[in-house]
Amino acid sequence: MAGLLPVAEALRRILANVELLEAETVPLNEAGGRVLAADMQAKRQQPPFAASAMDGYAVRAADVTAVPVRLKLVGQSAAGHAFHGQLQAGEAIRIFTGAPVPEGADSVVIQENTVAHGTEIEIVETITLGRNIRKAGLDFNKGDVLLDAGRQLDSSAVALAASADHPQLSVIRRPRVAILATGDELVSPGEPYRPDQIIASNSYGLAEIVRNSGGTAIDLGIAEDSLEALSAALDRAIAAKADILVTLGGASVGDHDLVQPALAARGMELDFWKIALRPGKPLMFGHLQGMRILGLPGNPVSSLICAHIFLTPLIRAFTGLPHAPDLRAAVLGADMNTNDQRQDYVRARITTGADGTLTATPFELQDLVHAEISCRRQWTDHTRAACAIAARWRALHHTDAALTANITAIRSWSIRRKTCPPLQLSSRLFPYQ
Repeated sequence: MAGLLPVAEALRRILANVELLEAETVPLNEAGGRVLAADMQAKRQQPPFAASAMDGYAVRAADVTAVPVRLKLVGQSAAGHAFHGQLQAGEAIRIFTGAPVPEGADSVVIQENTVAHGTEIEIVETITLGRNIRKAGLDFNKGDVLLDAGRQLDSSAVALAASADHPQLSVIRRPRVAILATGDELVSPGEPYRPDQIIASNSYGLAEIVRNSGGTAIDLGIAEDSLEALSAALDRAIAAKADILVTLGGASVGDHDLVQPALAARGMELDFWKIALRPGKPLMFGHLQGMRILGLPGNPVSSLICAHIFLTPLIRAFTGLPHAPDLRAAVLGADMNTNDQRQDYVRARITTGADGTLTATPFELQDLVHAEISCRRQWTDHTRAACAIAARWRALHHTDAALTANITAIRSWSIRRKTCPPLQLSSRLFPYQ
């Protein structure tokens, strides 16, 4: 295992010198989840007028210093239908929540503190000046910076942009991620296949990861095992102006593993090949004509794991978003044997105890190709499945004390003990059953 690049160093190299992508303008109803490219300023004041915060009556506070008192009802103000006129001494205006406060009024008496008498309204409780009125500009004023550049737009931010009168926003362009499946053995779902062929599935799973990470997935289809087919697929990626090219399979050392030679023939600058990861050892990374090339293994579980570890942070980096692990605690539910120096991702079952403690129990069978099948074959109840990430230097025993755990941004659980490197578990890689 000498010479294998550690996972952390591989990620550092992949993210090195990533430059923020250019801005583009999108309609507000398409801005959710995007990253704001520039500070957003308010185009108008909010509220644009003094507004009633309650249903009741707009009055002059000076008229209700002594109660009970009767005031003449001279009109009403509703949301979208303001009272046009000046409130005089001894008068009141019927007003509803959100309606403009009429000229001359300085307070609102809530409806519950009044009694109607035909054209008069009786106020039965005193009120302080300015009561139940939202002042103009209480939320923000024209020109105020409401959202900072770099903010990922959630529902609250989008609603605020609408309130500030922005029908469109300047956001960072989504990274374009071209996905290429390789291999003579692959056919697309629904197409005729020979007995020696299998259905291509990785590209579909990868496309979902790309979209969920904030990128745009570009399907380059399936390239057969030939330098000509791979070169033609590369031309399609360049024509699509891909920021990232993800290849699936063909990156190992077999006679039919031609991805790396094909890319090298076109001028790829190889940064590294093979890392201290299981599964995922033959990971490849390089640069070609402005694209970052990420060569993932052909095994479905390996490709998904590598995508979560390396591709998702890379996509986020292109839009300026950080990759910040989210950490939690868990307990190991079974012994784990000694392994080598590679960081292992081990499929496991996650259960929650009555006290909220999480327990991670590795599956006995780790060789099934699809994570969903691992869950269904080895656990018949509806508990959660996960993937454990471990760099173990000797055996771990579930009876040992002081086990702690981490959950990363890929929602991976990790088990850690003071005398061993960390073991992590990922629930996103293997969905809950």
